[in-house]
Amino acid sequence: MIKYERIQLSALLARLRETPRRLIVVTGPRQTGKTTLVRQALGQIKLPSQYLPVDRPDPTTLPLVPDTTGDITGFVSRPRIPSDRSRDTEWLVRQWDTARENARNSGVGFVLALDEIQKIAGWSETVKGLWDEDRLNDLPLHVILLSSAPLLMQQGMTESLAGRFETVRLTHWSFTEMAEAFGFDLEHYIYFGGYPGGASYVGEQDRWRSYIVEALIEPNIEKDILAMQRVDKPALFKQLFQLSAEYSGQILSYNKMIGQLQDAGNTTTLARYLELLERAGLIVGLQKYSAKPHLRKSSIPKLNVLNTALMTAEAEYGFREAMADRSYWGRLVESAVGAHLFNTGISRCRLHYWREKEYEVDFVLSRGPKVIAFEVKSGVHRPRVRGLGRFAEQFDVRQSVLVSDEGDISLSEFLSKPADEWFD
Repeated sequence: MIKYERIQLSALLARLRETPRRLIVVTGPRQTGKTTLVRQALGQIKLPSQYLPVDRPDPTTLPLVPDTTGDITGFVSRPRIPSDRSRDTEWLVRQWDTARENARNSGVGFVLALDEIQKIAGWSETVKGLWDEDRLNDLPLHVILLSSAPLLMQQGMTESLAGRFETVRLTHWSFTEMAEAFGFDLEHYIYFGGYPGGASYVGEQDRWRSYIVEALIEPNIEKDILAMQRVDKPALFKQLFQLSAEYSGQILSYNKMIGQLQDAGNTTTLARYLELLERAGLIVGLQKYSAKPHLRKSSIPKLNVLNTALMTAEAEYGFREAMADRSYWGRLVESAVGAHLFNTGISRCRLHYWREKEYEVDFVLSRGPKVIAFEVKSGVHRPRVRGLGRFAEQFDVRQSVLVSDEGDISLSEFLSKPADEWFD
């Protein structure tokens, strides 16, 4: 992969230049560049540092651990056999103590980066104790935590580290990033999505599909969700993912989902599984917009992939076939718009849809009391957008936006503008 610097790098560097105040947690979906971001920061910051991959190998393997010389690029093989929780914890404490010693001796501080921290059982309680002790001693030690399992990281941070961390959040790559880093045009971004690791395979679609399925979808589901969360019906969970990806851009009731799934159980189960998919950065079930929050939670979900590669990787359409089918391409475009709004507005904005009888608004973006309505059209003729007008009659709308080459903003320009900027 080329050395492209994402905008979050500046935020991470800024935190490392400050006096250590809180743990730095780098979060985001699998394969969005978390490890690359941290390595770039360690290479640029004027502090000695140590990047430490926290592996859980078989007893016969030897993981890589940093050399005690302090060289951030020097790693040597040493045996660590994590046969139980106590040995894992002892290993973590030893590495932390070494970093403490380096911080004291350096004169300028030290940075310890722990990748895949969730693989150590009970990691959050151990980190809490070590970090609190460092703060009592005013130790100039920065600690960065990374994980490819966002659900488990969220759980550990919420349970043990509340008030002790701040996040640097990575999302799926935007159109602008994929264009600048890999030369994607709009059509390739719509179809192939925002996974940088798959960019080199777009000319070989079979290889690209294999990469997306085997390196992204399957590990996300098997390792990040099913292995870490209680899911009573794994087969149903996988079916729900496939159904949600196939129906991305469409409003689909839980009852209709049950009708298409085997051993579907009840709507509560499906709602929980859909929430897990959202928290893993895969698919979101958008709620219908209402001025009354309790009505939003009980609404029929509108499904939307958070990266269009999840929609196309297992579809029957190739790139050219997808472009030729205007109905399918329209759903791809709408899904790309929804993913962009959700991914770029995740920290401050809320995303919904709206429908009333024959009237519909594709996306409703809100930040506090401010509301913006979006309609997406991918055809060549200016479409009828009665839904925007109807919605504006019922709600206090700051702006109504038609995303279309013949509308208020072109698709390429829209995908280059973060969600927050609509409120500026």
